[in-house]
Amino acid sequence: MFSFPSCCDCLAHICRRKKELKARTVWLGCPEKCEEKYPKNSIKNQKYNIFTFVPGVLYQQFKFFLNLYFLVVACSQFVPSLKIGYLYTYWAPLGFVLAVTMVREAVDEVRRCQRDKEMNSQLYSKLTVRGEWREPNQRIPADMIFLRTSEKTGSCFIRTDQLDGETDWKLKVAVGCTQRLPADLFSISAYVYAQKPQLDIHSFEGNFTREDADPQIHESLSIENTLWASTVVASGTVIGVVIYTGKETRSVLNTSYAKNKVGLLDLELNRLTKALFLAQVVLSVVMVALQGFVGPWFRNLFRFVVLFSYIIPISLRVNLDMGKSAYGWMIMKDENIPGTVVRTSTIPEELGRLVYLLTDKTGTLTQNEMVFKRLHLGTVSYGMDTMDEIQSHIIQSKCWPPTLGPKVRKSVSSRIHEAVKAIALCHNVTPVYESHASVNGETESAEADQDFSDDNRTYQASSPDEVALVRWTESVGLTLVNRDLTSLQLKTPSGQILSFYILQIFPFTSESKRMGIIVREESTGDITFYMKGADVAMASIVQYNDWLEEECGNMAREGLRTLVVAKKSLSEEQYQDFENRYNQAKLSIHDRALKVAAVVESLEREMELLCLTGVEDQLQADVRPTLELLRNAGIKIWMLTGDKLETATCIAKSSHLVSRNQDIHVFKPVSNRGEAHLELNAFRRKHDCALVISGDSLEVCLRYYEHEFVELACQCPAVVCCRCSPTQKAQIVRLLQQHTANRTCAIERADSGPQTEGKQASLAADFSITQFKHIGRLLMVHGRNSYKRSAALGQFVMHRGMIISTMQAVFSSVFYFASVPLYQGFLMVGYATIYTMFPVFSLVLDQDVKPEMALLYPELYKDLTKGRSLSFKTFLIWVLISVYQGGILMYGAMVLFESEFVHVVAISFTALILTELLMVALTIRTWHWLMVVAEFFSLGCYLASLAFLNEYFDLSFITTWPFLWKVSAITLVSCLPLYIIKYLKRKFSPPSYSKLSS
Repeated sequence: MFSFPSCCDCLAHICRRKKELKARTVWLGCPEKCEEKYPKNSIKNQKYNIFTFVPGVLYQQFKFFLNLYFLVVACSQFVPSLKIGYLYTYWAPLGFVLAVTMVREAVDEVRRCQRDKEMNSQLYSKLTVRGEWREPNQRIPADMIFLRTSEKTGSCFIRTDQLDGETDWKLKVAVGCTQRLPADLFSISAYVYAQKPQLDIHSFEGNFTREDADPQIHESLSIENTLWASTVVASGTVIGVVIYTGKETRSVLNTSYAKNKVGLLDLELNRLTKALFLAQVVLSVVMVALQGFVGPWFRNLFRFVVLFSYIIPISLRVNLDMGKSAYGWMIMKDENIPGTVVRTSTIPEELGRLVYLLTDKTGTLTQNEMVFKRLHLGTVSYGMDTMDEIQSHIIQSKCWPPTLGPKVRKSVSSRIHEAVKAIALCHNVTPVYESHASVNGETESAEADQDFSDDNRTYQASSPDEVALVRWTESVGLTLVNRDLTSLQLKTPSGQILSFYILQIFPFTSESKRMGIIVREESTGDITFYMKGADVAMASIVQYNDWLEEECGNMAREGLRTLVVAKKSLSEEQYQDFENRYNQAKLSIHDRALKVAAVVESLEREMELLCLTGVEDQLQADVRPTLELLRNAGIKIWMLTGDKLETATCIAKSSHLVSRNQDIHVFKPVSNRGEAHLELNAFRRKHDCALVISGDSLEVCLRYYEHEFVELACQCPAVVCCRCSPTQKAQIVRLLQQHTANRTCAIERADSGPQTEGKQASLAADFSITQFKHIGRLLMVHGRNSYKRSAALGQFVMHRGMIISTMQAVFSSVFYFASVPLYQGFLMVGYATIYTMFPVFSLVLDQDVKPEMALLYPELYKDLTKGRSLSFKTFLIWVLISVYQGGILMYGAMVLFESEFVHVVAISFTALILTELLMVALTIRTWHWLMVVAEFFSLGCYLASLAFLNEYFDLSFITTWPFLWKVSAITLVSCLPLYIIKYLKRKFSPPSYSKLSS
């Protein structure tokens, strides 16, 4: 159950001494002490409201040069001296473009509004002074302090996948004094002091004070006492006091609105559009110059600009946007990559020209399912084939501590027992039974035996590494059977229950890279401090030894994740002194984290090294062939991981991130500018080798030689960055974007980002895939097709505008450079819509090779990264085609026209429509039945409309044989040479894809 504030009676009211983002005091059951109200606890993701929608969309559209240009042209038709034709000739296409855009924006806005409404209308339980409860729900509505839980352990697990993207469960602990209270929380006078709202979801500092107790009770609050909004309670029910709502919650503060990403293809088309505009202006100047700049030449110049405005197709953006939506639909409907979600419709074609792929290791290349593989005690190592020896040592012990035999055996056996015991105690794992949420450790022995032998035992933890270790201790005979906030119990093979009181827990953090626990054994009263962590963190903590570094390296080379386990025995006096200093540090208001860390570090000295563990994170299915596929496609893969260098190197080899015949250059550790300079020079002499570098060395290189390092690293076929922090991962992505002109693909913060794990990160991604292996088909098939189709569609739409502008130029030059339109009214509107739109748009269904071929020959993908499908070369070819065809159509019609001018319009326009339909057929490489339907439907629409276009056509003439043969002759001359050239090119210089399909 969740508490939630109201304006009259509530569990908590906030008293703010200052305005936004200040520390505050939260009182329980004292509304009279509330000075300010909570921020409105509602989510709003809409970009517009009912008043700003139309102005906002129009502003976004007219920021683009293309739409602004056509707005100016359309507005010019209100000036009588500049008017060329009917107003709807210019306003109808512009209105259609804007209408399509507005409908799409409206649909997206309605969806956002519905999602917000669904989230904001959820009901939650509210505990009032009168003890009333209301409808429950599981999602936490606001940031709260955890006061009580129905769990006997005094703790619960929450899922944070929609907050931090992690799929593991997090353990949360209720405030001690409120957990022990009866249900009526309003019987006490207490308050919570909370720090000001901030971004960091992994830290919190506050205090809980109970005033009516004698003496007053003060408890420090940390991250383990918080329940952040957007997380879900996974076990039991909870009561919490709200401290932050609305825009002050961690989830809202960490929500960043995604920028409007613009694809490289859009930028290229925008440059070509500007080139067309320049050509249009030059052509207009030439026409006026040929007139001799006589009369109102400036007005004539503008009229020519309007006449040739179709050289820049206004329908270009609409066609491309509709095509991108079609590509997204095809991706999500592909049964070979089930569960794939496309969250952006602006950059699907970017998937077809990626050069850099940045990927995490854990949970992306691997399954994030850990299996215990090795235990090393310094003098002896146990692998999976020798685990029976450890089990026999444990099982043969009739009591605990065991009665040992000879001295040599005693030495080995005692070390095994100590290591297994430490691993079984030093963790944050809770056993859960299907029949009940927790086991009461105070039950009688017979009842305990019945409960502890439950075969349905599972483990809950925030880390799969810890679960793997606890499962391993269970497999060798020492089982974790119960745990709560203050104690845990272990069961030996003989059935003996070992009880331990938990005195302190020091959770794992990414900064400390270790976790610790202080326990008191019930039977002996001995106090022991256990700690485990990464070798880099533990090496300076444990006593001197000569084997830790070497064995860590050996395990890492096997691809294992290593943990160092150590212990330290404490006397009662030592612990009491530590506890006093620790509690005092935790109550500090200023620099609490530093003071607490200093006190804990006072214990972390000269600890006894017990063992080294190794667990394996197994690779996901088909990771190896997928990485080989990407590498053969010319994609350079960068793996960014927090694992140690040897582990990362081993995974890079085993996953085939680095090919078998490639060398690996391991960047030596550097700490200053001179060392970085020497190592960069050594790396510069290497050729075609993968790079492995640690986060510390990377930071030094980027500080002094950022440009040089990025330049060298980008030449590598693969790069592995180990011991890499999340901040460094984001920095690497930004560097690639800044220093290279190529497209990058990353889980986050990249030009396009597929996501394989984590709800929140997935929601922020452009494309979400369920398994890493799906990225191969996503890029090789859908990405490649999207890029080639968009390139063909964009160039054909421009060709459609250039050919009719060429005809207009020829017409004007023949008739003494008069600024008179060739086609008016509905002919111009129909040309770009019902007569040619469907066949042209059907190019989004075209494909040069079958999907199976694209996956079999990834080298086809490599050609796309060069941008040859859309370049100034291909654009120039289409310009020449447009000029040739436009000239043939216009001159042919003028040579063959009859005595009346209307016949010129009938012959040339009909030949123009037929030419466009035939050019679509010439462009298509693989026919789809919808393409055939589009061709015949458009042709049928044109033929049917002839009966209603009396204003433009002489019906008695277009039904005669001379009309038919003249149109056919002109169309044949305009298209047949291009068909012949295409045939000869495919015969003597076929493209690579045609070789595969032949």
